[in-house]
Amino acid sequence: MSIWRRKSLAQLMSEASESEKGLKRTLTAWSLVALGIGAIIGAGLFVRTATAAAQNAGPSVTIGFIVAAIGCALAGLCYAELSSSIPISGSAYTYTYATMGELLAWIIGWDLILEYAVGAATVGIAWSEYLNNLLTNVLHVSPIPYSLSHSPFQSMTDPATGEVLHGMINLPAFFIVALISLLLIKGTQESAFVNGLIVVLKTSIVIMIIIFGWHFINDANHTPYIPPVSTYTDESGVGHHFGGIMGILGAAGTVFFAFIGFDAVSTAAQETKNPKRDMPIGILGSLAVCTVLYILFAHVLTGVATVEDFRTGGKEASVAFAISKYMVGYEWLAQFVTVAILAGFSSVILVILLGQSRVFYAMGKDGLLPKAFGDVHPKYKTPYKANLVILVIVGLFAAFIPGDIVGDMTGIGTLFAFILVCISVIVLRKREPDMPREFRTPFVPVVPILGIAVCLAMIYGLGWTNWLRLAGWLVLGLIFYFTYGKKNSRLNQPQP
Repeated sequence: MSIWRRKSLAQLMSEASESEKGLKRTLTAWSLVALGIGAIIGAGLFVRTATAAAQNAGPSVTIGFIVAAIGCALAGLCYAELSSSIPISGSAYTYTYATMGELLAWIIGWDLILEYAVGAATVGIAWSEYLNNLLTNVLHVSPIPYSLSHSPFQSMTDPATGEVLHGMINLPAFFIVALISLLLIKGTQESAFVNGLIVVLKTSIVIMIIIFGWHFINDANHTPYIPPVSTYTDESGVGHHFGGIMGILGAAGTVFFAFIGFDAVSTAAQETKNPKRDMPIGILGSLAVCTVLYILFAHVLTGVATVEDFRTGGKEASVAFAISKYMVGYEWLAQFVTVAILAGFSSVILVILLGQSRVFYAMGKDGLLPKAFGDVHPKYKTPYKANLVILVIVGLFAAFIPGDIVGDMTGIGTLFAFILVCISVIVLRKREPDMPREFRTPFVPVVPILGIAVCLAMIYGLGWTNWLRLAGWLVLGLIFYFTYGKKNSRLNQPQP
C-alpha cells in the first residue's frame, strides 16, 4: 500500500492502447498552433490585463507578460518532451504518476481540479461581465441587475443614484457553465473548422485593437513606465504590491492566467502526425504568437486608458470601456469586441471543462476518486457523471466567488502544475534514460530548473493570501486521499 508506487510506462502505454485506440494522427504543427491560440486568447487577455495594471504594475504589465511567457516557454519545453514520449490523456497528472508516484500524482491531479474549475469559473464570470456590456451598449436594453450578476462579496456605488449595490449571485456565469457542461455531456465538441474560425475571429479583434488603438496612446499614461513602489487595496480589502519589481512579479502571476491553455496542446500528442517535430512547434509556436500579441495589446490598452479607469469604471469589460471612452469614432469596434468576445469565451470554457472531465475521468479510473467519475454514458460515450459534478463545483465558484480571486487561484494552481512537470522531466531522465523520446528538452537539468525558478518567482509575487488558498486546497486534498483515495487506488489493490 505504498503511497510512492508508480505506474510503469508499459502499463500506461497498455491503458492508452485499450482506451484510446482509434485516434488517428491527423494534426499538423499548424493545427496545434491554432488549437493553442484558440485555447489561450480569452478572459486572461481581455480581463486580467486590466486587473494586473490596476492592482500591480500599471503600464509595466507588459514586462509582467514577458516574465510569464518565459516561465511558460521553459515549462512548455518540458511539456513537449513528456507529451511526445508519453502520449496519454491526463497531462501532468499522468506524467507525475509515472515519475514520482501516487501521492504526488494525487496532489497534481487535485491541483489540476483547482486549476480547471476556477479557470472555467473565471471565464464564466468574464462572460457575465461582457453579457451585461452587450445588453447595455449593443442591444441598448437594461442590464441584468447588479445583485443577480455579481458575487455576494462584491459591491459598488451606483454613479447615478449614489446607492450602494450589493451582489447576491452571478446567474449569467452559472448559466453559461451549466449550458456548456450539458453540451459536453451530450458529446458536442468544436470541430477543427469551427476552432479555426474562432481563432481567426479572436486574433483579428486583438490585431484591430492594436492597430487602431496605437493612434490613441497618451504618453502620459506610460509615465513612469514602472510606477514607484506603493500598496493598492482592492474592493475586497486585499492589499497588493503596486509598482517596482514586486509589482511586476505580481502582474506576471496575475496575467499568467492569460497563457493557460497552451498546455492543452500537450493532450493532443497521440493525434499528431509527427510529435517529435510538431509538438514543440505547436506548444512554443502558440506561445510565441500570443506573447507578441499580448505585449502589444497591453501596451496599447494601458496607453489608451489610465490605471484609475481600470480601478473604477473600466473594471468590468475594460477593453470595450477603453474603446468607448477614448477611441472616438471607433464605438463600432467596442460593440464588435463585445459580441465576438462572448463567443470566444464560450469556446474557452468548453476547452477547459473538457480538460477538467479528462482529469476526473483518469482519476476515477485509477480509483483515486469515486469510480463513478470514470463511468461513460451508454449513449453519448462521455464521462457524464464527472461533467455533472463539474457543473455543480464550477457553477458554484462562478456564482459566488469574485473573478479576481478565482483568477489568481487558477494562476497559482497552474504554476504549481508546471513546477511538477519540470521536475518530472529531470526524474524521468534519471529513472528511464533509455526510454524513446520523440522530443528532448534541451539543456536538462538547466531548462527545467530555470522553469521551476521562474514559476516560483511568480508564485511569490501572487502574495500570501494566494499561498494560503493553495495550501488550504492541498490540505483538503490530502485528507481526501488518505481517507479514500489511498484505500481505493487500483494500483494499490492486490493483483489477481
